[in-house]
Amino acid sequence: MFETIELLFTAEWAIRALIASSMVGITCGLLGSFVVLRNMALIGDALAHAILPGVVVAFVTVGMTTIGFFIGSVVAGLITAVLITWIQSNVSTKNDAAIGIVFTTMFALGVIGISTLNKSGAHLDLEHFLLGTIMGINDEDIYLLLGIGFYVILSVLFFYRYLFVSTFQPVIAETMGISVKMVHYFLMLMLSFVIVASLRAVGIILVVAMLVTPASTALMLSDKLHKVVIISALIGFLSAVSGMIISIYLDLTPGPMMAVMAAIFYALAVFFSPKKGLIIKSLRNRNLRNKIHLEDTLKQAFRLQQKGNLTFKNLQEQLGYNTNLLRKNLKKMSSNQMVKLTPNLVLTPTGENMANKLIRAHRLWETYLVNEMGLSAEQIHEDAEKFEHLLTDDMLDEVDAKLGFPKEDPHGSPIPPKK
Repeated sequence: MFETIELLFTAEWAIRALIASSMVGITCGLLGSFVVLRNMALIGDALAHAILPGVVVAFVTVGMTTIGFFIGSVVAGLITAVLITWIQSNVSTKNDAAIGIVFTTMFALGVIGISTLNKSGAHLDLEHFLLGTIMGINDEDIYLLLGIGFYVILSVLFFYRYLFVSTFQPVIAETMGISVKMVHYFLMLMLSFVIVASLRAVGIILVVAMLVTPASTALMLSDKLHKVVIISALIGFLSAVSGMIISIYLDLTPGPMMAVMAAIFYALAVFFSPKKGLIIKSLRNRNLRNKIHLEDTLKQAFRLQQKGNLTFKNLQEQLGYNTNLLRKNLKKMSSNQMVKLTPNLVLTPTGENMANKLIRAHRLWETYLVNEMGLSAEQIHEDAEKFEHLLTDDMLDEVDAKLGFPKEDPHGSPIPPKK
């Protein structure tokens, strides 16, 4: 592995491949944030496939040149974007169907063109365009990637406000004098540039993965757009570089390995994201269930103690918990000095105060549902049972003040005062 890393910084072809993969990861990640948020992932896929006829026309016109392929591909991409938008606006066809019709037709024309050229004696390898040839990338491709990369970065920085508003609030953007349609076409233009520039590195098929996967990963890690853009670019960079290193070390195709690394980062975010990760959610839900079980135990113990018949058996009958769960809750309550377990089961003053807070939350929320939401007294109990565990002290004080500090709930039960 260390020999592979050393090779990346010594061999000329490896340095070019490293620079190219880095720029692909950064630009695709940066632009992919807006592509995903605007539900344009399928359009990105369409543009990636639809540039093939432009490649064929450029080859016939000017031969095998980077600039020729770039111009031909961008023109084909823009034609695709205009056709998709026109069909969506003027024809009774579903939006995703319009995208599918245009890009499959353009891709088919490109494949026919390449087949025809190869039969005539010219050689244009379709596989190179589908999977990329980053190991054979030349200086012209590097200059193109660097130029497009800096153009995209500067465009996002300069037009960030317009992209932000038109992405989340298109109606407000129009009232501010921002043309949402022009921003859309500008984003499509940048998307065409990035796809074409990335073509030699990862190919038509995998460029979509580099656009969508890092951005989706970033959205698992943050809800702030500026952070999402930065994280997406960083993950795109890490996916491309790590994929490049692993592909050289294991003698694999670089483009697919980059896409696999991007998917691995996404999978890690899916499970371990601090806010949205499945494992974190599972732990949070488990903690909430434990909290609810503990607080329900405390509340029922308080009610039984007021009636003078607080025993383990009576408490278990009221709650319906199994013996192990109830003992676990009582042991935790005892460690928090809310209950004394011996010689008899007795709530401490601390436990009574905590139980009063829960009852106050329950009855205040029931009162709020009746007085402010217009629900009947028969409809409110289950909802109050759920929210009494979620309401903070500040929220309770706000509800109490809004209701005018009521003394009784809708059932006529007294609402304990705040202590």
